[in-house]
Amino acid sequence: IPSPSFNTYRTSQVSLNLHSQHWHQSISRFSVSLKTHKSSLKLYMIPAIPIVARQFLLKPFAAVDSLEAHVSPDQNCAASGVSSQNGFDRSKTLLDKASNSLDGMSDFERQLQELFNEVKTLIMTGNRSDALDLLQANYEAVKEQINAGAKGIEEAAILDVIALGYMAVGELKFVHPLLNLINEVIEDQKDDEPLLDSILLHMGSMYSTLGEFEKSMLVNQRVTDILENRHGKNSVFLVTPLLGMTKVLSSTGRTTKAVDIYHRVIKILELSRGTESEDFVVPLVGLGNLLIKEGRATDAENAFVRILNIYTKLYGENDGRVALAMCSLAHAKCAKGNANEAIDLYKKALQMIKDSSYMPSDDSLMENMRIDLAELLHAVGRGREGRELLEECLLITEKLKGKDHPSLVAHYLNLATSYSQSKDFVMAERLLRTSLEITKKAERPDNPSITFPMLHLAVTLYHLERDEEAEQVALEALHIREKAFGKDSLPVGFGLFGVN
Repeated sequence: IPSPSFNTYRTSQVSLNLHSQHWHQSISRFSVSLKTHKSSLKLYMIPAIPIVARQFLLKPFAAVDSLEAHVSPDQNCAASGVSSQNGFDRSKTLLDKASNSLDGMSDFERQLQELFNEVKTLIMTGNRSDALDLLQANYEAVKEQINAGAKGIEEAAILDVIALGYMAVGELKFVHPLLNLINEVIEDQKDDEPLLDSILLHMGSMYSTLGEFEKSMLVNQRVTDILENRHGKNSVFLVTPLLGMTKVLSSTGRTTKAVDIYHRVIKILELSRGTESEDFVVPLVGLGNLLIKEGRATDAENAFVRILNIYTKLYGENDGRVALAMCSLAHAKCAKGNANEAIDLYKKALQMIKDSSYMPSDDSLMENMRIDLAELLHAVGRGREGRELLEECLLITEKLKGKDHPSLVAHYLNLATSYSQSKDFVMAERLLRTSLEITKKAERPDNPSITFPMLHLAVTLYHLERDEEAEQVALEALHIREKAFGKDSLPVGFGLFGVN
């Protein structure tokens, strides 16, 4: 079997552990009466929870959450400055209509915000079970109101927050039926209904996350029409739904239309923000990555150069964000065939991040940057330099997680691939046996993940002219895959290459 490229093996980011000790205080109901012309709603809350210092903003999930690894996690927030800085992303006109309070947020909106913040606080403190109970209690309350005939924007807004809460908890199976119920409630609502635009924005993002791209497109188109009619075709309020549409279009192969909308977003921002705002970063990164996929590397390079210039002017030449922009530009340079320029940019960026302490050396983004550079160095025949970076990845992970942690397997496989390319099959065998040993300790003997180092080991043994041993290892891997996937499955077909 052919050896895979290095970027095949990347360690996954560690998910937030939500299963720590539960907080056993029972959910109680306190009076939060939201009197409207349609109904009197009550929200369930868990009282007496200490409020954390940081406020979690209730806002649509990132419209372009498919941003490549070279954009920092904080940048999504910074670059989304076009969004409302209050809890809900909605227009100031709606705020004025919905509230007479001094801070522009009605009591109803504030209580929705508090409910969402409560769920986030419970998740962040490890009380996942209580977060689910809180969401379920509120769902039952609003469903009771709906069954009694109340189907107004208030009910839709509460369902929206509950759906966002389930998204935050990671229980996506509850989100789709909630979205269907919200649709039933809002289908007859007029476009000028307060909060409707923010609900639609949230729905568009949730549909996209669930892979319901056409439904996401429909709701993003509706909210775009609403905001266009209210604020005009060049309003900054259009940016969020338009970016939601670009994600749908990109994900469904309609890249030409997606590129057009990215350019429209950039034009809108230029009219409202000038030409050097950090708000340009998200659409420019999305546009640049899409152009690379389209084979338009020169146009992509222009987008990333613009990001680099924006960050350099805002933060100075030695800032970590400038380094990240350099990595994106290196990606475009590589796509153009300018490998040496790309290597220089990657090296400079890694050194800048190290010198500025912009992120820790064990950050997953830093790891991916090293692997990208290592792969590029191997591609131009500088394997020794590439191996040094792969060894650095291994040592950092080993120091952080221990010598037997499963995340080391990816680094051992990458190093083994590097040594195999250099015809040092003895060293490759040693690394592969180590990776196989770690995998067997972490997984059951019949787990298909064990077959990856096994098949690589079989190929290496073949190159060492130990054919019988190679065949034995390959057949063992094949039998594991047959048991897991069936004899006619694709993984078994790939495994057969290691036998023949």
